[in-house]
Parts: sequence; C-alpha cells; structure tokens
Amino acid sequence: MQNQTMTFPELETQLLSQKPLDSVAILKTIPAERLTLLESEYESVSSLPSGLVGTIVEIRQKDYENYYLVEFSDSYGCEYAMAYLKANEFIVLQYELLAA
Repeated sequence: MQNQTMTFPELETQLLSQKPLDSVAILKTIPAERLTLLESEYESVSSLPSGLVGTIVEIRQKDYENYYLVEFSDSYGCEYAMAYLKANEFIVLQYELLAA
C-alpha cells in the first residue's frame, strides 16, 4: 500500500466529516427524554453514558445545522435506542492511523 501525503485542510476535512455507518462514541450523557427506546427491557434507563458507542444511520439538516441519528445496539446487534445528536456531542472512532 502506498502512503499518501495529505495537506492539513484535507486531513481536517476527513477527520471532521461524519457519514452514515460511522462508529461514534458519545461525549456526554444523553438523557432519556432525548432517546427513542426500542426494547421494553431498557425502559428504566435514565440516560446513555458518555463513551457509549453507536452508529450513525441518518443525517438531517435543520436551520443550517446537521443532526445525526445514532443507533445504539447491544453486543448481539439488537438495536435498543436511537437519538439525534449534534456533531459536538460525539466523536467519530478512527480505526486507522492517518498520517499527515
């Protein structure tokens, strides 16, 4: 595999772009009022904790701001919650080292 040199603006754009199917980790607690809970066994959940990993499944724009529908699933792949998050509420997980 050949190394590609990226300029800082290209690297910044790649790091800051969120897209469907990206794995993300939430940066702060998300209260139950903002959640759509899909499984009855999770109805007692008061919030999702920071650090929890989810997947972006949809991106919507409202008032010039993007909102990301993030799906949270258990270790068996069963979806139990969804929430619309702003870009500053999560980070996209990186699985490869990006060299500048």
